[in-house]
Amino acid sequence: MAPKKNRLTLYIFIGMAVGLVIGAVWPGVGVQLRPVSMIFIRLIKSIIAPLIFATIVVGIAGHSDLKSVGRMGLKALIYFEIVTTIALFMGLGFVNLTRPGVGVQLAGGGDLGGITGQSQTLTDVLIHIFPQSFFQAAAEGNILQVVVFSMIFAAGLSLAHHKKKALLDVLDSVAETMFKFTGIVMKFAPFGVGAALAVAVGSKGLSVLLHLGLLILTFYACAACFIFFIFLKFPLLK
Repeated sequence: MAPKKNRLTLYIFIGMAVGLVIGAVWPGVGVQLRPVSMIFIRLIKSIIAPLIFATIVVGIAGHSDLKSVGRMGLKALIYFEIVTTIALFMGLGFVNLTRPGVGVQLAGGGDLGGITGQSQTLTDVLIHIFPQSFFQAAAEGNILQVVVFSMIFAAGLSLAHHKKKALLDVLDSVAETMFKFTGIVMKFAPFGVGAALAVAVGSKGLSVLLHLGLLILTFYACAACFIFFIFLKFPLLK
């Protein structure tokens, strides 16, 4: 019997195949599956913030030497910023090289729904790192703000000394629960991925698969280069 992880991968590929057939043969039905794909994406996004918060707080506040943890946290924050910036430029370079979105017509033509670019100064960027609300940062997917809040919260909890154990136990349980939550959500991955593919093919036609395939290849090529040069060949932290 195949391991559960391998079976899930197989089910996802089956879901993709079914979604492809539905989108190609019954495009109207494929488009109607949009709520299924959106629900799956929302569930995936809902995992990130509480899992990061719980694991960071437990990892930092559960440590006995707060000074060493503080230095480690500062290094981690700087490392996060540097690596994220490098990843951004690498991603932009690969996308401009392969141009996977060229030829794809989005709904609404040239209307971008009011989305406009906004230049930011260094001061704006620094201010943006610190959240005005943890829940707002979590809802908007501002992971760096979630990380910063979690680190400061963990430092404050460490200063509570003997009173911190009860909350640490709760957050440890939250982290474990979120891992179980992830397992539950991933059981619906074949349906979510299949529905997303059905929506894409049903609304854009089979030609969209070429662009999606190029996008996936671009992503994996960029990720492979990033891992090789940043984590293996020239690691920023040794």
